[in-house]
Amino acid sequence: MKKILPLVSYVFHPVFIALYATLFYLFSNNSYFINPEKVFVLLQIVLLSVLVPILFFFVLRYSGKISSYMVPSVKERQIPLLLHSFIIILLLRRSITLERYPELHFFFLGALLSTLIALLLLFCRTKASLHMIGISGFSCFVLGLSLQDSGSYSLIMALLVLLNGAVASSRLVMHAHTPKELVLGVLIGVVPQVLLWYLWL
Repeated sequence: MKKILPLVSYVFHPVFIALYATLFYLFSNNSYFINPEKVFVLLQIVLLSVLVPILFFFVLRYSGKISSYMVPSVKERQIPLLLHSFIIILLLRRSITLERYPELHFFFLGALLSTLIALLLLFCRTKASLHMIGISGFSCFVLGLSLQDSGSYSLIMALLVLLNGAVASSRLVMHAHTPKELVLGVLIGVVPQVLLWYLWL
């Protein structure tokens, strides 16, 4: 398990969560989007929320601004979270619009709120697990879609509950976070998504 759990941490790295949420939204059973539109949206998400942060990470890594993939210190997390916030704002304004993709729009809005909360906590020298923010926020988004569609994603929700546990365990095994930081990450990921349910459910 100690060899498998770190892999879970990589697969569900926060940089991939927006892509997973978009994939689920576009290809869920009740999706009405045509394939060319799906491809176009996915390309934007891959470019802005995956490739740009990864390239930016390498720039920060080789310039000495961050020391490792885990971005362990409070100070090192400030620039990546700021970049993430600007990317989400760009997506909300240009691509994932309220008129065309209302549910996904509110997911990204919740992700923006979570990112800003995590960023503000850094100035209080408090670190939350970004992995748990991502996977718990994604889980709430799927739960919201399930409630909207009368519980049609119950098996997927059960899998996501297991994945939340696996991601939390992986962060503990890798000594990346304390239990307190994991719980804080879950709260920061869940609360904005649940509050925004009232605007789209």
